[in-house]
Amino acid sequence: MFFELSPEQQKLRDTARQFADDHLYPLAESVKKATDPFERALLARPVFEKAVAAGFLKGLIPAPFGGSATNGVDTAIFIEEFACASPDFTISLAGPTLALAPVIEAGTPEQIKRFVAPFLADTGSPVAAMAYSEPGGSANFDAATTAEGTRTTAVIDGDHWVLNGEKMWASHLGGWDDAGPDITGLSIIVVEREHLSTGFSVLEHLDLPGLKGCLTSRVKFDNVRVPLGNLIGEQGQGADLTRNAFLASGASIASFSVAAMRQAFAAAYAFAVREKRGGAVPIIDHQAVADVLTDCKGKIEATRLLAWRALDAAASRHPSALELALHAKIFGSETAVDVITDLIKIVGVESYNPQMPLMGYLEDALAYPVIEGSNSGVRRRQMHELMRTSEWNPLSASGLI
Repeated sequence: MFFELSPEQQKLRDTARQFADDHLYPLAESVKKATDPFERALLARPVFEKAVAAGFLKGLIPAPFGGSATNGVDTAIFIEEFACASPDFTISLAGPTLALAPVIEAGTPEQIKRFVAPFLADTGSPVAAMAYSEPGGSANFDAATTAEGTRTTAVIDGDHWVLNGEKMWASHLGGWDDAGPDITGLSIIVVEREHLSTGFSVLEHLDLPGLKGCLTSRVKFDNVRVPLGNLIGEQGQGADLTRNAFLASGASIASFSVAAMRQAFAAAYAFAVREKRGGAVPIIDHQAVADVLTDCKGKIEATRLLAWRALDAAASRHPSALELALHAKIFGSETAVDVITDLIKIVGVESYNPQMPLMGYLEDALAYPVIEGSNSGVRRRQMHELMRTSEWNPLSASGLI
């Protein structure tokens, strides 16, 4: 084991940080000033094109399938640097990796080549969405057949699937222009943009309290026709492919959480060093303040290492990947909310000053326990099921068995 960044990883960090400084921080400021959710999201498109040209999208796609991603630690480093500046942009950029996960896992060679190709380009702004969540909630989508389950239907009509239903929450469900993304994954039928020319509509764009730059929509499929050959894997395999698709994306939430905590800590620490708040010394000289900062910093470091380990296990398909991804998602996201809340307490009422960014970091962090599979409705239940299996060993994920 070696816990220092390699020269290549240091270069990746520096390159990502420079791109964030040049493009993502200015984008985040522009997003804050825009009031319409659709217009806010469109501000990201020129930056998206720059990120694609710089190779960042290909850096999220596994090397065996044409991308340049070789391990999960690199992914975690890149996500943290981008998410420090603009987590909403980072979620949008990473969207294709979630939508493509079932294709990579179970697609035929022809399907993989065709569906992955648009996201290996060096130009443009290709987007994809994993259309999993529905307006009525989807935590129990894989419940026993007597339950309601997924409401969107796919019925065979000749040589096509006919899709009907509504989807919600996935970033870029409507694409950049309300005509749909380049591809959409639908349990697990790949819907290409050309199939959405009729029967597809965007019902609303959501004005989110945090992650405001994410283009989050509610869409409707009304007799959308998709060729039978766009089914990924076998009929009945959709539930497993869906769960597996969210493995790496769930683990990545720990890196988003680290980014939010890192930025909040920097702001609170700078405040504590310079502010006396009417006293004789800067507030960092008070033990109570120093204790909070110490505890918060330790939690940031712990979450970062867990994120690295979980994403690396997911990338290498290690047997411990599921458990580590669940811990990263649950522990990382809930730790972020706790840490930023504690930092707000030591800064005090000044946290509500628009010039102090802490509340914005908290609004973003509050989304992390509920996106990419909610901690209560999905992720803890997955961990429960894992612990109930006869082969589960408490030491397996640590490698100490």
